[in-house]
Order: sequence, then structure tokens, then C-alpha cells
Amino acid sequence: MVSLGGLARKVFGSANDRRVKSTRPRVEAINAMENEMRALSDAELQARTAKFRQDLANGASLDDLLVPAFATVREAARRVLGMRPFDVQLVGGMVLHDGGIAEMRTGEGKTLVATLPVYLNALPAKGVHVVTVNDYLASRDAEWMGRVYKFLGLSIGIIVHGLTDEERRDAYACDITYATNNELGFDYLRDNMKYERAQMVQRPHNFAIVDEVDSILIDEARTPLIISGPLEDRSETYNTVDTFIVKLVPADYEIDEKQKTATFTEEGTEKVENMLREAGLLKGGSLYDVENVGLVHHVNNALKAHQLFTRDKDYIVRNGEIVIIDEFTGRMMPGRRYSEGLHQSLEAKEHVQIQPENQTLASVTFQNYFRLYDKLAGMTGTALTEAEEFGNIYNLSVTEIPTNLPVKRIDEDDEVYRTVEEKYQAIVKEIKDARAKGQPILVGTTSIEKSEQLAERLNKEGLKDFEVLNARHHEREASIVAQAGKPGAVTIATNMAGRGTDIQLGGNAEMRIAEELAEMPEGPEREAREKEIHEDVARLKEKALAAGGLYVLATERHESRRIDNQLRGRSGRQGDPGRSKFYLSLQDDLMRIFGSERMDGMLTKLGLKEGEAIIHPWINKALEKAQTKVEARNFDIRKNLLKYDDVSNDQRKVVFEQRLELMDGDGLTETIAEMREGVIEEIVAKAIPENAYAEQWNIDGLKQDIAQYLNLDLPVDEWAKEEGIAEDDIRERITQATDAAANDRAARFGPDVMTYVERSVVLQTLDALWREHIVNLDHLRSVIGFRGYGQRDPLQEFKSEAFELFQAMLGNLRQAVTAQLMRVELVNQAAEAPPPEAPETFGSHIDGTTGEDDFADGETLVMTRSAAATVAPEDRDPNNPASWGKVGRNEPCPCGSGKKYKHCHGTFA
Repeated sequence: MVSLGGLARKVFGSANDRRVKSTRPRVEAINAMENEMRALSDAELQARTAKFRQDLANGASLDDLLVPAFATVREAARRVLGMRPFDVQLVGGMVLHDGGIAEMRTGEGKTLVATLPVYLNALPAKGVHVVTVNDYLASRDAEWMGRVYKFLGLSIGIIVHGLTDEERRDAYACDITYATNNELGFDYLRDNMKYERAQMVQRPHNFAIVDEVDSILIDEARTPLIISGPLEDRSETYNTVDTFIVKLVPADYEIDEKQKTATFTEEGTEKVENMLREAGLLKGGSLYDVENVGLVHHVNNALKAHQLFTRDKDYIVRNGEIVIIDEFTGRMMPGRRYSEGLHQSLEAKEHVQIQPENQTLASVTFQNYFRLYDKLAGMTGTALTEAEEFGNIYNLSVTEIPTNLPVKRIDEDDEVYRTVEEKYQAIVKEIKDARAKGQPILVGTTSIEKSEQLAERLNKEGLKDFEVLNARHHEREASIVAQAGKPGAVTIATNMAGRGTDIQLGGNAEMRIAEELAEMPEGPEREAREKEIHEDVARLKEKALAAGGLYVLATERHESRRIDNQLRGRSGRQGDPGRSKFYLSLQDDLMRIFGSERMDGMLTKLGLKEGEAIIHPWINKALEKAQTKVEARNFDIRKNLLKYDDVSNDQRKVVFEQRLELMDGDGLTETIAEMREGVIEEIVAKAIPENAYAEQWNIDGLKQDIAQYLNLDLPVDEWAKEEGIAEDDIRERITQATDAAANDRAARFGPDVMTYVERSVVLQTLDALWREHIVNLDHLRSVIGFRGYGQRDPLQEFKSEAFELFQAMLGNLRQAVTAQLMRVELVNQAAEAPPPEAPETFGSHIDGTTGEDDFADGETLVMTRSAAATVAPEDRDPNNPASWGKVGRNEPCPCGSGKKYKHCHGTFA
């Protein structure tokens, strides 16, 4: 029986069909212009860019220019690249221009599709960003597609790791900029740590097209980009705590694989407390006393490191370092580190040198970074399964673009075995059979460990000639993937996205030419050799086609259907034949965690013998349901995390906007005066409560506050004795005295110097307090969940307390800035002094799709502040911070306030 929804789809087509159909008139209009475009000379075709820009200046919209602009790009691509975009590629380009996600199968030419909307949206010269997952693809695509843009008179920039600020500024100023998501996010954060607008590199965020949008906006968006600075060394604590964890037995802790959590039982907590007490680390009577918050963190991380992280699966030890292995791709991520001390706990576990922890100075999630763009679009081979998330979080709709040629790949039903051993026996037999008939085969595994176990089995079975593509060999990835389509080739790969390089049947001729003829100079001999390679690849392709095309054999299902679809999508490109099949066992992680016991009992009742598999569409549907549940749970986790990050993001935007205003110097003197006024209001209100009698006034406290925050010695004790004096009178006198002192200082320095001083002080103080605020928010977020036990909504509690913390930060800002500016004494040359440099910082992001070493080996992201010379205390002038030199964080502040330097002027030094 057909449902009403099914009947409607049959009559009217699905929503996706209707969206694709709506583009048909414009596709036909573009096709109608083809002969006209071909008749133009190169110069006439190139002149169309200037004409389009003039049309925009005359009031035309980008939508008005879509048809002629797409027709222009199609012809330019045909002439420059020898590639003519198909009609379905025009459809994909329109979806991107409209700010949506185009789902296009592997091999359908997404890189070329992007040129259409990129050119159109670059015409207003506001900047278009094309976002890729790694530096290699950014450079390759910019060079490859850049030929089209340059032919049409547009400028191209590339942002890769290692560029100077000047080079970055030039690249962002181009019409089109290719960059990785990491570089874009870090540049945004670094720009908001600069002290002059001229130092900033990015322009306003206009339009971005994100390649492999599911990887970047979903997989990688689970963790924020972080810029951090070093903290004091605590390696001894990590090593000591680690020795306690190895003494525990399973009864001392509980592990939840589904939620990926490890917690102590009561017995375990008691045991750990006793060990910590003996080691002299425990303060107070209990591990959970407030003074042991940091210690609890160490202990919990150590337990996680031992019980939830497995060597050679989650990480490997290489050259004395812990290198993270990405769960999706199986690739190494050198330079990446787990945050919150977890990485240090793993280093203690493996007895390698413990690297110092870092303090977060600035952070942003990809969700909130990419929502800065006025228009956002994306393309990928797999997005439909995450359509709800794209819609809810980014307001992006997913459109499935039809393939240029019908897909001939056969996706077979899964084979489910009872044990892993039976499954692998069947896999080895299948690989042998495929190889015997000359069919290329790509074997997908979920971890390095499993890929190497399978490689070992194949070796034992006498199958020697195969490639293993995993984290240990990622540097050879492009060449391995490029030749995986040769007849009889066996490639074992971790479940990597494997993106950017197509598996072409017969092998990749261009890659072979680049490798085999790298040393051969141009000339007739090289041309002949290139022709031979092309002919050989064509012959091998025919052989691979005859054997049935690429066979994708997956050894396990992933938690996400999208990752499985990525693997499947490697086969059957551009109408090629192919097949895919998943081999599973009830002992696989997904099956084991999500209810394999019931299935095992059912299969036993059915009389399933050893070595036999159950194959049925129902099994596929049951597995898909399990995956859908996991995806929904993971989406809820990401959505919940984003709700919390949105609170921080609202505050981040306020602070960053405030910084821009301060850098421009607009109304700075007025802002400083308001801050002073606010401080005076606060100290007077504290000393003279509303409706209090004169004898209840805290005049001594008021005098101290005036000295501390306003650097003035005022006779408030004499004023208080005057007959009939009121709170308003005292406030007015303090304000007049403060304004007079501030005006006198401004007159002595002159307006230019004073503006420079004010801007420097406010920016540095704001940055120091904002960094402290970020840490406070992180700590608040880590404990706020416990409010749920008291029947209170943790998110609402977080919003409320985060707002209070923000208000407190603003109050501290007013006080610190006023105290500094009322003391500062500078020589006139300060106006020419360079702007202050940011402290030494490092970037980190747990990359969810690639192992590319974008920010590796702790390279600094911004310049290191030059160390000031140490000055003897007696040589320091309390009223001239320039004379203080380098002051220790715990030294008394040279200003004479009696506070430690880190709690006084050190907060903004």
C-alpha cells in the first residue's frame, strides 16, 4: 500500500526533484548562449568581466548576471582547462550561488563546479573564500582553477601555513582566496588579538564555499579552534597520579563505552584518596573538597587515558611523542594535542616527556566562525544524512545533484558473521577471488590496528603485492590512492575520507607522468613517453572495466552512515561499473555496543553454522536504524555544545566589536571618561550606602579606593565633616578633581600621544581580562551540568552566571584601565613607539577529517613579545611603568598599591 507521502512524491516529485527542476530554465538559457560565447575572441571573452562589474555598478543584481556569467565561465574553462562543465554541474553551481549545499557524487567534478558561483560572487570585489580541508588541496585547486579566473581578469590568493601577515593581507585582498578552514579561523582569532587595524589581515566575511562541507562543518566542528599560551610545568603531578592508576582493579571504576566515560566507584575513590594522602598531594579530608578541584581533574584524566584510549588505535607513540590518530580517517595528526590536560595524562601513561599545558587565550568553533559569513555554501559527496543538522545550525538546505551519467555501482547487502575470525576468513577469500579476476579492490578498515592485522593475514595467505594506506604511510597517500584503480590492485585503507584524489580505473596518468618522468626534460622523448603512459592507462582501464570496476569491501560499519557512504562513493565514478559490500561480525564495536546479544541469540536459534553469514535486506535496515540513532545522539551532543558556545560567542562578538572601535580610536576619550565616572560611582556607592547617616560612611575606605584607582590624595575626611554635605557633593568633587588630573596629563602629552596611550592600555587590559574570562567560562561549563540534579536547567544557569561573570569583567576593566591611566607617565616619543606585540601563542584544533600538519610542532602563531630587562626595585619610579622593566608575577606591584603585580598592573602587562 502506497502512503500519502509516497503518492505525492510520485505525482509531484520530491522536494529535491522540484529544486533541481526549477533550475532547468536557467540551464537552457546558458546552453542557448554557448554558440555566442564560442564566437568571441579571447579578448572579447575576457572583457565581459569589466562589463559585468559595470552592470553591477548600474544597479544589476548578481541573480540578473547568473546566466551570462555562468556561460562565460563555461567557455573560459573549455578554452583554458579543456573542461566543459556539464549541465548537472551548472545546477550544482546554482545551488552554491543560492547559499545551499550541493551533494555531488565522487568524480562528478565539484572542483570545477565551484568556479561558476565563485566567479559570479567575486564580481563585486568583496572577496570570495573557497575553503578546503588541507593545504595541498588549497594550493592545487587555486593553481588549477586559478587559470580560469586569471584568464577572466580576477586576482587569486592562497592562504597556507607559514605565511607572514603581509602575505596573508595580500591574499585576503584578492577577488578569490583559497584557504583551509583552520587558517581562516586562526586568522580571525589572531586579528582580534592585534592592537591596530592596519595589522589585521582579513576583510569582512562576504561569501564562502566550503569544499567537503560535511567534514569541516560537522566532523571538525565538534572541537573549537584554540589559541593558547604556556602555563607552569606540572609534569611531576601527572607522573605521580599515573603511578596510582595502574594499581587500580576493575572494581575501582566503571566504563561506559557508549558515552565514552570513565568514573570511579566508591571503593576506587577511597583507594585513590589514600594514595594521594600518602604522597602529600591531598589537601583537606576528601578528594572532592574545593581545594582539590585541580587534583580531581588530574585523576579523572589519568583514568580516561588508561581505560578509554588504546595505543595504536587512538594514538601512537612516535619519536617519544604521543601522536593522535583520527577516529574517522585513521591518519596521524602530528602537532595535535588533546586539551584540558588529557594529552599530558597520555604522555605520563606511556612514560614519554610531558609537554607543558597551555592556557586558552582565544577560541572559536567552526559553527560560529562560518556563521559570520553573509552567504555560506558547501559541496560534498555525502551530506543528505546530516541535512537536519545543516538546516538547524547553518540554515543550509541540501540538494542532491543528479549524476552526469547513471550510477552503475551495485551496493550489495551486508554479510554478518558471528565472530571476527569468521568475518576475516571470508574477507581474505573475497580479496583473493577479486584479485584472481583482475578486479581492483579497496578494503576499508576503521583503525590502523585493524588495517595492519588484515595486512598480516594477507601476507600469511601468500598475498604480498598490496598497499596499506593508514596513518603510518600518509605521506604516500596521493600516489597510493591515484593508482588504486589498476587491475588486481589491493589497497587496504583506514576509513579515511580519501578526498581530493580520485580513484581512476586503470590508474591516474597525470600522477604517473609526474612521478615517472620527474627528471626527464621537455622534448620529443618525454612526449613519446607520456603517450606510452596514456596508452598503458587506457589499456589497464579496459581490463579493470571488464573485471567489474572498483570493488569497495568494507570490514566494518562506522557509527555514521555518512562515513560508510564516503567509502562506497569511491567506486562507480562517472558511470563506471563497480560494487560495494560490508562484511560485519557481532563482535564489531557498533554491533557489540548497540545490541548484538539479542541478534546473537536469534542467529543461534536459526542454526547459523560456523563460517556461515546471514545476508538479508532486513539486517541492513536494522543496522541503518542503529546508525541513525547514533547520528541523532551525536547531533544532540553537538547541538547542546553549540548552545553553550553561543553564550560565549555573543560575548566574544561584543568584545571583538569593542576592540575594533577602540582600534579606530573613535570616541576613545569619551569612553575613558565614562569608565572613570563608573569607577567613581562604584567606590562612592560602596563607601556611602544609600540613605546612610554620615557616621555610617566608610571614609577611610573611600580614601584608600581614591588613592588606588584614581591616584589622588583628596581630603574626603575633611569634606565629610562639613555641615549638610551629601553623597552627590562628594561624588561631584571627586569627579572634578579626577577630570582635572586627567586633563592635565592629556595637555602635557598632547592629543596624539594620549590617544595612543589610552588605546594601548584599554586593549591590553581588555585582552588580559578576556583571557581570564574564557578560563572562568570553561571551568563554569565543566561543572554546570550538576545543577540538573537540583531540578534546574544547566543551560539557563550557565547563561545567567556567564552574564554575571561578563558584568564582573567589565567592572574590572573599568577599574584597571582607570587605575593605569591615572598613573601613567610617558615621554613624548611614546607616540612613535610600535604597537605592543601579543604574547607567545600556539594554535590547536583536533582535526576531524585529515591528518594534515597545518599547525604542527608548536609553531608560534603570533610574534613573541620581546623580554624586557630586569630593573632593580629601587630604580623603579612608581608613577612611570616604563621604568619598571620586567616584573615578576608574584612581586609587589611597583606602583605601590600593596598588591601582587599579577593582581594589579600585571593583569594588563
